[in-house]
Order: sequence, then C-alpha cells, then structure tokens
Amino acid sequence: MSKQVLIRRYTQGLVQSIDDQAEYDVLYKNLQAVKGLLAEQPKLMSMLQSPFFPVAKRIVIAQEILIKMFHIKPPPEIPSIEAADPEPYPPARDDLSIEAKTARFLLLLVEHDRLPIFNAILEELPTVWNEEQGITTFEVASVVELSGEQKKRLASKLEKLEKRPVTLNFTLNPSLIGGLSIRKGNIIYDVSITGSLQRLKEQIIEG
Repeated sequence: MSKQVLIRRYTQGLVQSIDDQAEYDVLYKNLQAVKGLLAEQPKLMSMLQSPFFPVAKRIVIAQEILIKMFHIKPPPEIPSIEAADPEPYPPARDDLSIEAKTARFLLLLVEHDRLPIFNAILEELPTVWNEEQGITTFEVASVVELSGEQKKRLASKLEKLEKRPVTLNFTLNPSLIGGLSIRKGNIIYDVSITGSLQRLKEQIIEG
C-alpha cells in the first residue's frame, strides 16, 4: 500500500468518526496542539516512533501524555510503563468526549507505527472533511498576495465551475513568473506565465 493511500485511509477513517463541524473544529485544534508538542520535543517524537522501543511501552507513554494534555478520564487502571500488555485504546471506554476521541486516534497511530504520517494526515484532514461536507478544496499559488476582491472573484468562478461550494487555500510561490497555479487534488490548473512558457517549450521540442 502506497504512503498516500495509507494517509488517505487513516484520514477518511478519522473524518467518518466526527459528528459535526463543532466537533471537527475541536478535534483539529487538539491535533494541532499535539503537532506543536511533538515539534518542540523531537526526542519524544523519535521515541514514540522508534522500532527499537517496544510498542506496548510507547502506548503507555503516549497515553499518559494525552490524558494530562487533554484532561481526559483515564481507564480504571492505568498500566505502568513496565506493563507487558497495556490497555490498547484508553482513555476510559465510557468517555465519549472529543478529547478522548482525539487521544484514541493518536494512540491507534502509535500502536500501528503510523505516527510518521501524522503530520501528513493533519495536512490532509481539512480537505477530506470538506469533501464530506460537499465542499471542494483548491490550493491556489501566486507570486504576490491576492487582494480580498481577487480572492472573492476567483472563488465565485470556481464555484460556478464546480457547481458546488469551494474553499481556497492561498500560498505564495516565488518560482511563478506570473498568474496563478490552481490545484484540486491531483489536478493542476496552471494559468501562470511559467506554465505557458513550459507548454511552449514542450511544443518546440515535439516539433
């Protein structure tokens, strides 16, 4: 299974567990907080995904961190770090809070050695969530920052093209000579001068 397929599968599984927009907002915020923690503590990240450290102990350490981080209800008995067979999906089974749901997902990644794709899942999450809500996500790159009016006009045109609501993520790309590069999933609509020059070059080479 390719890495991208794996990322998509885990992201879709997480999205399908989310009940509504309010729950999504909290979960996404929680995951961003975990990303920040792991970025600040690279040794912790390294240990949680190290094949040389027993999975059972990685789960216990991650569990203790998440329970404290999100103030969630622990299971009746929390195994110690020396336990051979820790509870695989804490916190407590009757804790249905979004914080507990966040913790269970992260512990699932740790258990199955998928923590290395955590950041990619987080990056993919807004797009997959929007798809579930019937919203198409476009990645728009430009050389300079677009004005509010330009962004509004572009969104309107893309909504007419898609015949559904859209959301646009804007980034700057200095390598573009001008115009825009618009991407939807694996489809790229290159309307930049760079893209035009590349297409002209290809036509010359092909004769």
